[in-house]
Amino acid sequence: MIRRGTGLLLALSLVIAIATGCSAPPEGSPEWYFERAYQSGSKGQFEQAVREYTRAIDTNPNMAEAYINRAAAYASLEKFEQCIADCTKAVSLDPELALAYINRAYAHNAKGDYEKAIADCGRAIEVDRSIAEAYVNRARAYYGLGKLNLSVADCNRALELNPSLALAYFHRALAYKKLDKKDEALTDFEKFIAMTDNPTLSETATYEIGQLSGEQEQSP
Repeated sequence: MIRRGTGLLLALSLVIAIATGCSAPPEGSPEWYFERAYQSGSKGQFEQAVREYTRAIDTNPNMAEAYINRAAAYASLEKFEQCIADCTKAVSLDPELALAYINRAYAHNAKGDYEKAIADCGRAIEVDRSIAEAYVNRARAYYGLGKLNLSVADCNRALELNPSLALAYFHRALAYKKLDKKDEALTDFEKFIAMTDNPTLSETATYEIGQLSGEQEQSP
């Protein structure tokens, strides 16, 4: 059985499928390779995860979840074309896999292809309106296109679905800053720092807070 999990990278959201079951799968089975790959990925060993997911796919070419997770591993390695290809294969196997659309949107965002990211997030939301990462990735794309109010709205929706999704605060803060809503931006950056375990983005948020605080002090 597959359930939904989440993984975070940079300022975007990836989703992964997690293998669960009452007993360990037989050695050499697709599920066995899948579980080994997932464990490698959870430790940040993305090259090894790609190899293990590939073994799962070689054993069962129709294992859509393996393509979704290999796509996430590729994205973590900044191999976005491979990520897109795996997501496309996953949706060819099952057009109702919201996770595949979200991960493909992640890659499109990373490449600056914001319209494609918006289309994929929209498709994911049509399939399953409950996945907060779809709204965060679409918020990122809207921000990239300068559609700041839409970005804020999607972050609001993501937080309604998952109040602990730190990236929603980060992206909403960026949009608020561009909208010159400094108090709101400061609050969201501070919430993000309190919630995140991403040192790079925490440093970015701290810098943004310093910039906003300085602007407030200089205001007449």
